[in-house]
Amino acid sequence: MTELVGLDDVRAARKLLAGVIRTTPMEPSRPLSAALGGPTWLKCENVQRAGSYKVRGAYVRISRLSAAERERGVVAASAGNHAQGVALAAGLVGTHATVFMPVNAPLPKVAATKGYGAQVELAGNTVDESLVAAHTYAERTGAVLIHPFDHPDVIAGQGTVALEILEQCPEVKTIITGVGGGGLISGMAVVAKALRPDVRIIGVQAAGAAAFPPSLVAGEPVRLPAFSTIADGIAVGRPGEITFNHVRKLVDEIVTVSEEDISRALLMLLERGKQVVEPAGAVGVAALLAGVVEVETPVVAVLSGGNIDPLLMMRVIEHGLAAAGRYLRVTVRCSDRPGQLASLLSQIAEHRANVVDVEHQRANPHLSLGEVEVALSVETRGVEHSDTLISALRASGYQVVFAAEA
Repeated sequence: MTELVGLDDVRAARKLLAGVIRTTPMEPSRPLSAALGGPTWLKCENVQRAGSYKVRGAYVRISRLSAAERERGVVAASAGNHAQGVALAAGLVGTHATVFMPVNAPLPKVAATKGYGAQVELAGNTVDESLVAAHTYAERTGAVLIHPFDHPDVIAGQGTVALEILEQCPEVKTIITGVGGGGLISGMAVVAKALRPDVRIIGVQAAGAAAFPPSLVAGEPVRLPAFSTIADGIAVGRPGEITFNHVRKLVDEIVTVSEEDISRALLMLLERGKQVVEPAGAVGVAALLAGVVEVETPVVAVLSGGNIDPLLMMRVIEHGLAAAGRYLRVTVRCSDRPGQLASLLSQIAEHRANVVDVEHQRANPHLSLGEVEVALSVETRGVEHSDTLISALRASGYQVVFAAEA
């Protein structure tokens, strides 16, 4: 059994990080507080240096390397956040970093990693595949592998987030955070269970990349045969050996959320909380909004990262609006006669819905002679407004089909 990281290890890491990282703010969330019936806070690691908590563990690990190890340089694998954390930490310590990233890694994360001075190599379609390439590079060159989560120094560094949480919100009853390989939740659980054993520690994984639930059932780390999620920062196919032991012993519960849940959370954080958060950083909030876990307030949800590709943000916002019932994509079939389109659009306007996009089509072979199909993208004020609009259109004789049914 691998020995667990201890509270003293985390406190020592905090001393190393003094003057290197920033103590990130704790912001209240009115929407979540109202939904949960008690105080809910957001720990904003999305505004940490390099855009996520990852720099904490990376700096602790790299700063403890010997002079000879620093001379050989470091190597890492990451979809983006660990990459930036390693690149920044390596620059601060004075060593060279090579980072392997998936070929589909978001371009802003690749550019930011290069901007911190690292050499970026694209390899594999997942972090797991990039990690294999990083191991090979380390064996060939002698560079020191900085694992994204499965190392005591990394876990200790990430655990400093919980030290701040307990100081900023001493009355906290529940801490919830996203989980990929398990480094962050392992470190936080070490601190919480040592100082406040009554605090519940809850981890959240994307349903499409949830390796911890089957691993906990099996009693050992289990590799997923395949995984996919918009939350690339926690898209890890297998828990670490060290982190698995921490989670099994110290974490109270692991739950999962859907892509729709994540989209709703990102939209709420942006719209109501004015927080730019990446999908992986929003899964804790997603679990609270979706009600997939029962929590005791005060609750602290960790926003673990804010490095989101603007193009992904555009898609997520649209997806989140649709999931919240505020963005409709429907197809309306009606008779093909002059003025029919104008009449349809006028009726939508009368219900104070906003038409974003219109596509008028006569060539669909499924249409009857004299019938036309109009594909519409419409903004509404929510589910009730959407239902009212659809009912009104159908009452007027229009055949309305949702995009997924068309």
